[in-house]
Amino acid sequence: MTNQAVSDVEHKVIAILQVLKDSSEPMGSTLIGRKLRDSGIDANERTIRNHLRILDERGFTKLVSRRQGRLVTQLGLHELDNALIGDRVGSAITKIEMLIYQTSFEPEKSAGQVPVNVSLFPADKFKKCLEIMKGICTTHICASELVCVAGEGERLGEVKIPPGKVGLATLSNIAVSAVLIKMGIPVDFRFGGLLQVRKNNCIRFVDLIEYTGSSINPYEVFIASKMTDLNGVRQDGNGKMLASFNEIPALARTKVETIIKGLERLGISGIITIGRAGEPLCETPVKSGKFGLVLADGLNLAAAVAETGIEVENHAVCGTIDFTSMRPLSSPTLIPR
Repeated sequence: MTNQAVSDVEHKVIAILQVLKDSSEPMGSTLIGRKLRDSGIDANERTIRNHLRILDERGFTKLVSRRQGRLVTQLGLHELDNALIGDRVGSAITKIEMLIYQTSFEPEKSAGQVPVNVSLFPADKFKKCLEIMKGICTTHICASELVCVAGEGERLGEVKIPPGKVGLATLSNIAVSAVLIKMGIPVDFRFGGLLQVRKNNCIRFVDLIEYTGSSINPYEVFIASKMTDLNGVRQDGNGKMLASFNEIPALARTKVETIIKGLERLGISGIITIGRAGEPLCETPVKSGKFGLVLADGLNLAAAVAETGIEVENHAVCGTIDFTSMRPLSSPTLIPR
Protein backbone atom coordinates (compact mmCIF):
# COMPACT_ATOMS: atom_id res chain seq x y z
CA MET A 1 0.00 0.00 0.00
CA THR A 2 1.36 3.44 -0.95
CA ASN A 3 1.88 6.23 1.57
CA GLN A 4 -1.05 8.10 0.02
CA ALA A 5 -3.30 5.06 0.40
CA VAL A 6 -2.28 4.65 4.04
CA SER A 7 -3.01 8.35 4.65
CA ASP A 8 -6.47 8.00 3.07
CA VAL A 9 -7.30 5.01 5.28
CA GLU A 10 -6.14 6.82 8.43
CA HIS A 11 -8.16 9.86 7.44
CA LYS A 12 -11.35 7.79 7.07
CA VAL A 13 -10.74 5.89 10.32
CA ILE A 14 -10.36 9.14 12.26
CA ALA A 15 -13.44 10.54 10.50
CA ILE A 16 -15.45 7.48 11.62
CA LEU A 17 -14.30 7.97 15.21
CA GLN A 18 -15.30 11.63 15.02
CA VAL A 19 -18.78 10.73 13.76
CA LEU A 20 -19.24 8.26 16.63
CA LYS A 21 -17.95 10.80 19.14
CA ASP A 22 -20.48 13.40 17.94
CA SER A 23 -23.35 10.93 18.39
CA SER A 24 -25.04 10.40 21.75
CA GLU A 25 -26.21 6.92 20.73
CA PRO A 26 -24.85 3.89 18.81
CA MET A 27 -24.56 4.16 15.03
CA GLY A 28 -24.42 1.60 12.23
CA SER A 29 -22.46 1.68 8.97
CA THR A 30 -25.36 3.12 6.94
CA LEU A 31 -25.81 6.16 9.18
CA ILE A 32 -22.04 6.60 9.55
CA GLY A 33 -21.72 6.59 5.77
CA ARG A 34 -24.40 9.28 5.48
CA LYS A 35 -22.61 11.47 8.02
CA LEU A 36 -19.28 10.99 6.22
CA ARG A 37 -20.81 11.98 2.89
CA ASP A 38 -22.26 15.11 4.53
CA SER A 39 -18.66 15.96 5.46
CA GLY A 40 -17.44 15.38 1.91
CA ILE A 41 -15.85 11.97 2.58
CA ASP A 42 -16.71 9.21 0.12
CA ALA A 43 -16.82 5.71 1.64
CA ASN A 44 -19.15 2.81 0.82
CA GLU A 45 -20.74 0.67 3.53
CA ARG A 46 -18.45 -2.30 2.92
CA THR A 47 -15.37 -0.12 3.44
CA ILE A 48 -16.89 1.38 6.58
CA ARG A 49 -17.69 -2.09 7.99
CA ASN A 50 -14.07 -3.16 7.37
CA HIS A 51 -12.78 -0.07 9.17
CA LEU A 52 -15.17 -0.69 12.06
CA ARG A 53 -13.90 -4.26 12.49
CA ILE A 54 -10.36 -2.91 12.72
CA LEU A 55 -11.46 -0.28 15.23
CA ASP A 56 -13.16 -3.01 17.31
CA GLU A 57 -9.94 -5.06 17.32
CA ARG A 58 -7.96 -2.04 18.51
CA GLY A 59 -10.49 -1.35 21.26
CA PHE A 60 -11.42 2.05 19.79
CA THR A 61 -15.07 1.11 19.20
CA LYS A 62 -17.54 -1.28 20.82
CA LEU A 63 -20.41 -3.15 19.14
CA VAL A 64 -23.62 -2.64 21.14
CA SER A 65 -25.70 -4.83 18.83
CA ARG A 66 -25.99 -5.50 15.11
CA ARG A 67 -29.24 -3.55 15.03
CA GLN A 68 -28.06 -0.53 17.04
CA GLY A 69 -24.45 -0.29 15.89
CA ARG A 70 -21.33 0.91 17.70
CA LEU A 71 -20.11 3.40 20.26
CA VAL A 72 -16.68 4.97 20.54
CA THR A 73 -14.71 3.85 23.63
CA GLN A 74 -12.53 5.94 25.94
CA LEU A 75 -9.49 4.49 24.20
CA GLY A 76 -10.99 5.61 20.90
CA LEU A 77 -11.54 9.13 22.24
CA HIS A 78 -7.92 9.22 23.36
CA GLU A 79 -6.79 8.13 19.90
CA LEU A 80 -8.97 10.79 18.30
CA ASP A 81 -7.44 13.48 20.51
CA ASN A 82 -3.90 12.53 19.53
CA ALA A 83 -4.08 11.29 15.93
CA LEU A 84 -3.91 13.27 12.72
CA ILE A 85 -3.85 16.74 14.28
CA GLY A 86 -3.63 18.25 10.81
CA ASP A 87 -7.02 16.80 9.89
CA ARG A 88 -8.68 18.65 12.74
CA VAL A 89 -7.11 22.08 12.27
CA GLY A 90 -9.71 24.40 10.88
CA SER A 91 -12.60 22.07 11.65
CA ALA A 92 -14.45 24.90 13.42
CA ILE A 93 -14.78 26.90 10.20
CA THR A 94 -15.62 23.70 8.28
CA LYS A 95 -18.52 23.01 10.63
CA ILE A 96 -19.75 26.58 10.27
CA GLU A 97 -19.67 26.32 6.48
CA MET A 98 -21.57 23.02 6.58
CA LEU A 99 -24.31 24.51 8.77
CA ILE A 100 -24.62 27.54 6.51
CA TYR A 101 -25.20 25.15 3.61
CA GLN A 102 -27.88 23.33 5.65
CA THR A 103 -29.61 26.58 6.65
CA SER A 104 -32.79 27.07 4.64
CA PHE A 105 -34.30 29.97 6.56
CA GLU A 106 -36.26 32.45 4.42
CA PRO A 107 -36.93 35.72 6.29
CA GLU A 108 -39.80 36.73 4.02
CA LYS A 109 -41.61 33.49 4.96
CA SER A 110 -40.40 33.36 8.59
CA ALA A 111 -39.72 29.67 8.00
CA GLY A 112 -36.93 27.22 7.37
CA GLN A 113 -34.02 25.60 9.18
CA VAL A 114 -31.77 27.83 11.32
CA PRO A 115 -28.37 27.01 12.93
CA VAL A 116 -28.40 26.62 16.69
CA ASN A 117 -26.28 26.03 19.77
CA VAL A 118 -27.55 23.53 22.33
CA SER A 119 -27.02 23.86 26.08
CA LEU A 120 -27.87 21.18 28.65
CA PHE A 121 -29.10 22.28 32.09
CA PRO A 122 -29.95 20.26 35.24
CA ALA A 123 -33.68 19.56 35.04
CA ASP A 124 -34.23 20.42 38.72
CA LYS A 125 -32.66 23.88 38.25
CA PHE A 126 -34.10 24.77 34.87
CA LYS A 127 -36.66 27.26 36.19
CA LYS A 128 -33.88 29.18 37.92
CA CYS A 129 -31.79 29.04 34.73
CA LEU A 130 -34.70 30.51 32.77
CA GLU A 131 -34.96 33.48 35.14
CA ILE A 132 -31.24 34.21 34.74
CA MET A 133 -31.50 34.05 30.95
CA LYS A 134 -34.60 36.25 30.87
CA GLY A 135 -32.58 38.91 32.69
CA ILE A 136 -29.87 38.74 30.05
CA CYS A 137 -32.48 39.23 27.31
CA THR A 138 -33.23 42.71 28.64
CA THR A 139 -29.83 43.84 27.34
CA HIS A 140 -28.30 44.08 23.85
CA ILE A 141 -25.99 41.09 24.48
CA CYS A 142 -28.57 38.49 23.47
CA ALA A 143 -28.53 37.22 19.87
CA SER A 144 -32.23 36.42 20.15
CA GLU A 145 -34.87 35.74 22.78
CA LEU A 146 -36.11 32.88 20.60
CA VAL A 147 -35.27 29.42 21.95
CA CYS A 148 -36.45 25.83 21.71
CA VAL A 149 -36.65 23.51 24.73
CA ALA A 150 -36.51 19.70 24.77
CA GLY A 151 -36.74 17.16 27.56
CA GLU A 152 -35.04 13.84 28.26
CA GLY A 153 -34.80 11.57 25.22
CA GLU A 154 -35.75 14.29 22.72
CA ARG A 155 -33.41 15.85 20.16
CA LEU A 156 -32.25 19.37 19.42
CA GLY A 157 -30.11 19.53 16.30
CA GLU A 158 -27.45 16.83 16.65
CA VAL A 159 -27.86 16.49 20.43
CA LYS A 160 -30.03 13.91 22.20
CA ILE A 161 -31.05 15.15 25.65
CA PRO A 162 -29.69 12.79 28.37
CA PRO A 163 -31.49 11.77 31.59
CA GLY A 164 -31.80 14.46 34.23
CA LYS A 165 -31.23 17.28 31.74
CA VAL A 166 -33.22 19.87 29.84
CA GLY A 167 -31.93 21.01 26.46
CA LEU A 168 -32.16 24.58 25.23
CA ALA A 169 -31.44 25.56 21.63
CA THR A 170 -30.36 29.15 21.04
CA LEU A 171 -29.79 30.84 17.70
CA SER A 172 -26.16 30.82 16.64
CA ASN A 173 -24.92 34.15 15.31
CA ILE A 174 -24.08 32.41 12.04
CA ALA A 175 -27.83 32.53 11.37
CA VAL A 176 -27.34 36.16 10.35
CA SER A 177 -24.29 35.31 8.23
CA ALA A 178 -26.16 32.43 6.57
CA VAL A 179 -28.97 34.76 5.50
CA LEU A 180 -26.48 37.28 4.11
CA ILE A 181 -24.58 34.61 2.18
CA LYS A 182 -27.74 33.12 0.70
CA MET A 183 -28.67 36.62 -0.48
CA GLY A 184 -25.40 36.86 -2.37
CA ILE A 185 -23.33 38.80 0.18
CA PRO A 186 -19.88 37.30 0.95
CA VAL A 187 -19.00 37.03 4.63
CA ASP A 188 -15.44 36.50 5.87
CA PHE A 189 -15.52 34.78 9.28
CA ARG A 190 -12.55 36.21 11.18
CA PHE A 191 -12.84 35.05 14.79
CA GLY A 192 -14.97 34.41 17.84
CA GLY A 193 -13.93 36.32 20.92
CA LEU A 194 -14.55 38.00 24.24
CA LEU A 195 -15.82 41.53 23.73
CA GLN A 196 -15.23 44.01 26.54
CA VAL A 197 -18.21 46.19 27.41
CA ARG A 198 -17.79 49.40 29.39
CA LYS A 199 -20.74 51.59 30.34
CA ASN A 200 -22.81 49.62 27.81
CA ASN A 201 -20.39 50.51 25.01
CA CYS A 202 -18.45 47.83 23.14
CA ILE A 203 -14.77 48.72 23.55
CA ARG A 204 -12.46 45.98 22.27
CA PHE A 205 -11.91 42.25 21.91
CA VAL A 206 -9.77 41.20 24.87
CA ASP A 207 -9.36 37.60 23.72
CA LEU A 208 -10.06 35.80 20.45
CA ILE A 209 -9.69 32.50 18.63
CA GLU A 210 -9.55 32.46 14.83
CA TYR A 211 -11.96 30.02 13.20
CA THR A 212 -9.54 28.97 10.46
CA GLY A 213 -6.89 27.73 12.88
CA SER A 214 -9.08 26.08 15.51
CA SER A 215 -10.50 22.59 15.86
CA ILE A 216 -13.00 23.67 18.53
CA ASN A 217 -15.56 26.44 18.81
CA PRO A 218 -14.16 29.52 20.60
CA TYR A 219 -17.29 30.11 22.67
CA GLU A 220 -17.15 26.69 24.31
CA VAL A 221 -13.58 27.48 25.40
CA PHE A 222 -14.43 30.88 26.88
CA ILE A 223 -17.46 29.57 28.81
CA ALA A 224 -15.61 26.50 30.15
CA SER A 225 -12.70 28.73 31.22
CA LYS A 226 -15.11 31.06 33.08
CA MET A 227 -13.87 34.08 31.14
CA THR A 228 -17.24 35.77 30.48
CA ASP A 229 -19.01 38.37 32.62
CA LEU A 230 -22.52 38.61 31.20
CA ASN A 231 -24.11 39.32 34.57
CA GLY A 232 -21.77 42.28 34.96
CA VAL A 233 -22.98 43.68 31.63
CA ARG A 234 -26.58 43.20 32.74
CA GLN A 235 -26.12 44.77 36.18
CA ASP A 236 -24.01 47.87 35.49
CA GLY A 237 -23.03 47.80 31.81
CA ASN A 238 -19.51 46.54 32.44
CA GLY A 239 -18.27 43.05 31.59
CA LYS A 240 -17.31 40.63 28.83
CA MET A 241 -19.55 38.91 26.30
CA LEU A 242 -19.29 36.38 23.48
CA ALA A 243 -19.23 37.89 20.00
CA SER A 244 -17.91 37.21 16.52
CA PHE A 245 -16.04 39.50 14.15
CA ASN A 246 -16.80 39.30 10.45
CA GLU A 247 -15.80 41.28 7.36
CA ILE A 248 -18.11 42.10 4.44
CA PRO A 249 -17.48 43.96 1.15
CA ALA A 250 -18.10 47.68 1.60
CA LEU A 251 -20.38 47.89 -1.44
CA ALA A 252 -22.92 45.66 0.33
CA ARG A 253 -23.26 47.83 3.46
CA THR A 254 -26.63 49.40 2.61
CA LYS A 255 -28.11 46.05 1.63
CA VAL A 256 -26.77 44.45 4.82
CA GLU A 257 -28.39 47.15 6.97
CA THR A 258 -31.75 46.54 5.26
CA ILE A 259 -31.53 42.77 5.75
CA ILE A 260 -30.55 43.17 9.40
CA LYS A 261 -33.55 45.42 10.10
CA GLY A 262 -35.80 42.75 8.62
CA LEU A 263 -34.22 40.05 10.80
CA GLU A 264 -34.66 42.17 13.92
CA ARG A 265 -38.39 42.41 13.22
CA LEU A 266 -38.47 38.59 13.31
CA GLY A 267 -36.72 38.45 16.69
CA ILE A 268 -33.24 37.74 15.31
CA SER A 269 -31.12 40.46 16.81
CA GLY A 270 -27.63 40.32 18.28
CA ILE A 271 -26.11 42.84 15.87
CA ILE A 272 -23.73 44.70 18.15
CA THR A 273 -22.25 47.18 15.74
CA ILE A 274 -21.53 47.77 12.05
CA GLY A 275 -18.32 49.52 11.03
CA ARG A 276 -17.40 51.77 8.14
CA ALA A 277 -15.38 50.79 5.08
CA GLY A 278 -11.71 50.20 5.90
CA GLU A 279 -12.04 51.56 9.46
CA PRO A 280 -11.16 49.60 12.62
CA LEU A 281 -14.12 48.30 14.61
CA CYS A 282 -13.84 47.53 18.33
CA GLU A 283 -10.11 48.25 17.92
CA THR A 284 -9.87 45.49 15.30
CA PRO A 285 -8.29 46.38 11.91
CA VAL A 286 -10.47 45.89 8.83
CA LYS A 287 -9.19 45.15 5.33
CA SER A 288 -9.45 47.83 2.66
CA GLY A 289 -12.74 47.69 0.76
CA LYS A 290 -14.54 45.91 3.59
CA PHE A 291 -16.42 46.81 6.77
CA GLY A 292 -16.63 44.99 10.09
CA LEU A 293 -19.73 43.38 11.58
CA VAL A 294 -19.80 42.31 15.23
CA LEU A 295 -22.49 39.83 16.26
CA ALA A 296 -23.47 38.63 19.74
CA ASP A 297 -23.96 34.87 20.08
CA GLY A 298 -26.85 32.90 21.54
CA LEU A 299 -24.51 31.13 23.96
CA ASN A 300 -24.33 34.35 25.99
CA LEU A 301 -27.53 33.07 27.65
CA ALA A 302 -25.87 29.82 28.77
CA ALA A 303 -22.69 31.66 29.77
CA ALA A 304 -24.69 33.86 32.16
CA VAL A 305 -26.09 30.73 33.85
CA ALA A 306 -22.64 29.11 34.08
CA GLU A 307 -21.31 32.23 35.81
CA THR A 308 -23.67 31.56 38.74
CA GLY A 309 -22.07 28.15 39.38
CA ILE A 310 -24.79 26.02 37.77
CA GLU A 311 -23.32 23.25 35.64
CA VAL A 312 -24.02 23.80 31.94
CA GLU A 313 -22.87 21.62 29.05
CA ASN A 314 -22.62 23.53 25.77
CA HIS A 315 -22.57 22.33 22.16
CA ALA A 316 -21.88 25.24 19.81
CA VAL A 317 -23.20 25.25 16.21
CA CYS A 318 -24.46 21.68 16.50
CA GLY A 319 -27.13 21.42 13.86
CA THR A 320 -30.26 23.16 12.62
CA ILE A 321 -33.88 23.24 13.77
CA ASP A 322 -37.14 24.56 12.31
CA PHE A 323 -37.46 28.30 12.98
CA THR A 324 -41.20 27.92 13.62
CA SER A 325 -40.46 25.66 16.61
CA MET A 326 -38.71 28.49 18.48
CA ARG A 327 -40.49 30.50 21.17
CA PRO A 328 -39.60 33.58 23.26
CA LEU A 329 -37.94 32.90 26.61
CA SER A 330 -40.95 34.48 28.28
CA SER A 331 -43.31 31.85 26.82
CA PRO A 332 -45.13 29.87 29.57
CA THR A 333 -44.89 26.68 27.46
CA LEU A 334 -41.09 26.42 27.72
CA ILE A 335 -40.98 24.16 30.78
CA PRO A 336 -40.95 20.54 29.49
CA ARG A 337 -43.28 18.06 31.14
